[in-house]
This record gives sequence, structure tokens and C-alpha cells, in this order.
Amino acid sequence: MEMRGILSLLASLYLPTLLASAHAAPVRVDADIPGENILIDSIRGDTIKVHRDLRDTEGEWFYWSFRVRGAAGRTLDVEFTKGNVIGVRGPAVSTDQGRTWRWLGAAAVEGARFRYGVPPGIDEVRFSVTIPYSESDLRAFLDRHRGNSALKMGMLAHSRKGRDIEQLLLSRLDGQAQNCVLLTARHHACESLASYSLEGMLESILGSAEDGRWFRQNVEFLVVPFMDKDGVEDGDQGKGRRPHDHNRDYAGESIYPSVKALRDLVPRWSEGRLKFALDLHCPYRRSSQKDNHEDIMFVGGSDQDRWSRVEEFSKILESVQTGPLVYRRSNNLPFGVSWNTADNVGSGLKTFDMWASEQPGVLIATTLEIPYANAGGKPVTAESARALGLDLARALSIYLQQIR
Repeated sequence: MEMRGILSLLASLYLPTLLASAHAAPVRVDADIPGENILIDSIRGDTIKVHRDLRDTEGEWFYWSFRVRGAAGRTLDVEFTKGNVIGVRGPAVSTDQGRTWRWLGAAAVEGARFRYGVPPGIDEVRFSVTIPYSESDLRAFLDRHRGNSALKMGMLAHSRKGRDIEQLLLSRLDGQAQNCVLLTARHHACESLASYSLEGMLESILGSAEDGRWFRQNVEFLVVPFMDKDGVEDGDQGKGRRPHDHNRDYAGESIYPSVKALRDLVPRWSEGRLKFALDLHCPYRRSSQKDNHEDIMFVGGSDQDRWSRVEEFSKILESVQTGPLVYRRSNNLPFGVSWNTADNVGSGLKTFDMWASEQPGVLIATTLEIPYANAGGKPVTAESARALGLDLARALSIYLQQIR
């Protein structure tokens, strides 16, 4: 074939593709969905450069989440320009508008960038450092249990921005329960995997199995799913918020409506019957050489008697767990070890568990850290985190029955 014919053939084969690529609509990146957080540096073709929005955060933190539209069938290169803020299993990805998520995997990551091939026909894809959980997820859960006589939905307070801060009462609701239990989450807005474990606990408490039946006879639960409701919906870091975050607001006059309302309510609600208080958190995005943030762990307070009770509860959890995330008591973090020190709290400040441990009659007041993506080598997902919640509820039922 003559050279002219070869060139003509190549042009017929490749020119349409080149022209289509040259005229393809630019991808669109935004943070206009609840829980989203991103600042855009540049978008050139399929290469996106971004960084997380620290807003009023003191120091560094790593939360980010954003949406990309108009990239169906294209391969995106995403680079973070202000530090590596990608987790140990890569970014979480959703192609169904946030209803379900999966980890992209470490193989797709190189330093502070990742690559993702958007499936054909998918106009919207969402990326996040973690698997998000916001008000819409809670509403979906509550809708499934609407009409359950063991559930009473209410409002703890209005947030600074006027949002309803949900308050749930569960199980025995006639005021005659022998035991009261307080459960909270999202003092730090970005710690979303904790919400899935809380949901698993609620599922067990409201269920018809043995533990649910025992709870309905003997325990009243007060649950606040979003202590930092504005931060959850706005996509804030929450951790290290200036002048102090929600989990440092339990001394003196509280500055956040949720904390102030909880401190006012709990003594009146429990009337000395509060036995167990648990605050659910997530640690750092990945382990360092110094600290292991990829294990489930209870964090101890300075009171050694109460810490010994946490250890007792830990033995029960270790023995009854059936979910895919393996908890080991040896991973617990006693007070004075690693970052668990008074200096980490800050002078003149007080955390939830420090305040809860002062309530009359309380036996256990503690924090549980649930890793963002990797727990003992196992992937932390919505499903596995919920299963951990089921295990926690089972252990709680056994523990409370033993102390009667």
C-alpha cells in the first residue's frame, strides 16, 4: 500500500477518537453533597488536582470527599497537592450516588495520587477517604424500624446552624429499667465508620432475638448518633476544631449545643441508673511506626477501677465476637500509653468519657476506636462495621446481666 493510502487508513481509524477526545466535555468536580469536602486546584482533561479543606481545623487532618460527573468511560488521575491523605486501602468509591461504597485498593494508589477508570454509562462517581455516613443514612435506618414500640425518636437540641440533632430512646421506655446506657458517636465529624458500628448495635437492641428481648425488659438506651451534626453534614474534619472540638467541650460552660444539652439531660434521664457509657470514634487513617491505628481498641481513662471493668467487658467481647473484624484485648490503649495522655486532651478541657465517668453509678465510661479502613488486616466496610456493632451489643447484654 502506498504511503498516502496508509496515512488515509490511519486517519480513518484514529481521527474520530482523537476528535472525540479533544471535544469531550470537561469533567465536573464539586463538593455540593452532604458530607463532601474538597478544594480544586485544577482540572486538565482527565487529570484532577485537589486538596482537602481544613476550614477551622487546628493543625493537619485528612478528611476529604467529593463528586465527579461527566467522566463515564474515562480514566481519571486524581492528585492531592497538599500532602498524602489517602488511606491504607486507597479511596472509597461509590457509583450509585453514595448508596454503597467499596475500597478501590492500594494498587490504584501511587504516593498522593490514585487512578480510576469510570465505568461506561456511569455519569457520577464519588470518592472519599472513608465510607461516609450522614443524616440520610440514619434516616434510612430509622425508616426501616418505624413503628417499633422499642424506639422513640426525638431531638436533643438545635445545632449552631439550626439543624435538628437527633436523640433516640430505645428498649424499655417506661422509666422503670434497672440499667441505663448512653451511646454517642461523631464527636469528630469525619469519623464515619463508627456510625456503622453504632447502627449494628441499634439493630441488635431493636431486634427480636434473645439480646433484644432482654434489653427491652431491663435497659433503657439514650443514643446521640451525631454529636457534631453540622460538621457531619458540612463535611468538616471536626477533629481539632478551633477553639476546641466537641470531644473537648465537657468542662465549664459548653460552647456546642449538643454537648450542653447532653450534660443537662443525662442526670435527669438516668436518675443514678447509668451503668455504661460508650463513645464511638475512629483513629488516624493509617498506622505509623509509633502508633497502631489499624486495630480496634478501647481507650482507657485515668481511673484504674473503671479501666479494670473495661478490661472485663473486653474479655466478654473477645469471647463472643462472630463478625469478620477481629477484636483483641491486647490492643487496648491504657491511660498514659502512646497518645492517650492528659496532654492530648489539653489543659482545662474534658472529654466525653472523662465527664461520663463522673456520673453517679456508672461502671464503665469509655471510648472505642474503630479503624477507618483496615482492622487487624481485615477490610472495614459498612457491613463489617455493623457486624462489630452486633458483637458489641451481645457483649453488653452479657456484661449487664452479670452485674445484676
